[in-house]
Amino acid sequence: MKTLSGVPVSSGIVSGKAFLHVESEFPEIVRYSLSENQIEAELKRLDRAIAESLEDLRAVHERALREMSKDLSDIFAAHIMMLEDPDFIDQLRTGIQETLQNAECVVSDIARGMMQKMMASPDPLFRERAVDINDISRRILTVLLGIKQISLAELDRDVIVVAHDLLPSEVLTMNKTHVKGFVMDGGGRTSHTAILARAFNIPAVLGLSIATKEIKNDDMLVVDGSAGQVTINPDQQELNAYKKAGTQYRKKQDEFLAIRDLPAETTDGCRVALKANIEIPEEAEQVLRYGAEGIGLYRSEFLFLTPGQAAEEEMQYQAYCQVLKALGGLPVTIRTMDIGGDKILPDFQVTSDERNPLLGWRAIRFSLALPELFKTQLRAILRSSVHGNVRIMFPLISGIEELEQARVLLDEARAECRAKAQPFADNIEVGVMIEVPSAAMTADILAKSSDFFSIGTNDLIQYSLAVDRGNERVNYLAQPCHPAVLRFIKTTIDAAHQKGIKAAMCGELAGDSSMTALLLGLGLDEFSMTAQSIPQVKGIVRAVSMKDCQKLAEEVMKGTSWKQNAALVSAWMAKNFPAE
Repeated sequence: MKTLSGVPVSSGIVSGKAFLHVESEFPEIVRYSLSENQIEAELKRLDRAIAESLEDLRAVHERALREMSKDLSDIFAAHIMMLEDPDFIDQLRTGIQETLQNAECVVSDIARGMMQKMMASPDPLFRERAVDINDISRRILTVLLGIKQISLAELDRDVIVVAHDLLPSEVLTMNKTHVKGFVMDGGGRTSHTAILARAFNIPAVLGLSIATKEIKNDDMLVVDGSAGQVTINPDQQELNAYKKAGTQYRKKQDEFLAIRDLPAETTDGCRVALKANIEIPEEAEQVLRYGAEGIGLYRSEFLFLTPGQAAEEEMQYQAYCQVLKALGGLPVTIRTMDIGGDKILPDFQVTSDERNPLLGWRAIRFSLALPELFKTQLRAILRSSVHGNVRIMFPLISGIEELEQARVLLDEARAECRAKAQPFADNIEVGVMIEVPSAAMTADILAKSSDFFSIGTNDLIQYSLAVDRGNERVNYLAQPCHPAVLRFIKTTIDAAHQKGIKAAMCGELAGDSSMTALLLGLGLDEFSMTAQSIPQVKGIVRAVSMKDCQKLAEEVMKGTSWKQNAALVSAWMAKNFPAE
């Protein structure tokens, strides 16, 4: 028995036999030279392979349009655009003509070079887009090499798919009845496989690195998509424990979903709002299933990070409209693009050689430096506002100057919409994310020009404690119960209330049910989290009194270390929510 730890991307606990999907790995490509009189025939062979790949891809796209939302089907539309791109085709043809080598080698070399450039990015979102290049190059190579791939669509038994990587087209065309879980070496929370796994409600753990080396076909696996763990060949006692945990998880989910339509209200009548975080429009339809009262964080930068798909105003407008319509009048908070520094736009030259990208040219700083690009997004949001209840939120505000500059550009975007007779709502709320110590310490100043606050704890913890959460040597220091972090949170909430505006939280901490009571006691008005976390957080809210939560917060705020504070919170939870 062995347990692997990875990235939890789609919740749920499932057990089953492993299906090692590595049969589609290509054999070593034989490299050979061409004579001058062979070039024309090789170019025709390449053209036929591209044409056949396009035909297959169009069939996949048509199926996607029938079975899922436009946004997910757009993954394949983008692949079609790449295969039809004259520049890409010309690059392949020129490669054959200039190197005098066979088409397989040219396609492989050029695709590898493109993927290496993407993988060199420090931004995981951009690195994950390399899978698109991988998908289309594999399609062409499959035809050129005459390979008959084993399709996941042919599965005839229940399995947990284990792969190094899965192409979006493979996930779409698989037999979803028999695929009970995903286990992958690569990928992260924003990879296409993760997004599709959540869309299909299939438990998944990605980013395991060594899964395909450690796991063999028909090994018994337990996949905990909530904890990000995969257990290989558990003994019977362990397997029974996991099956019991799975049954309890499903029971809990049923219990939580049973309170979906009930308010998030404490036993003594204090009401808070529980909202969802999303990354792509397709997720909007799912959040209502978990009882979300709106979307507290729409990470709009995802729209800008898809190769082959320019984030033009009309495309953004359609994406925002889709989300607003899906929410049916519930509030949707769109965070303007948090990009730049360590997030590189595929269609825009952004420097990637900053020594400290997370302290550099990113988020609102990037937007303010590129006002026309920023106003394109603001116009798209404004125009979409007539289709629902939209709010605008600016990321990484460090002081009042940035907020004022952003508001000036928003006013300019409004004027431009009026000049084109494009209607928009007049009462759009504008808020800021509190993510850096300077913002928390000047929250009283920022509150005068804000309609709401949203505390981004992921960055606030990182910047407050000078801890890189991705650094294994120091990430243990990234403690939300550190007195400094809690004081920043409390200061922000108090400043908001003194101005008469609401304080929300949209970082990972908001979805941590073990911290719900403390955050209630600190006065938080709104929690925004992964949709699947909402029922459990709501269960906590409805089981506690605000009076007791305030007492807990008062006690914790007296603490002098994160260990002491964490122990207080843990003891309080154990007393009030004893393990079953």
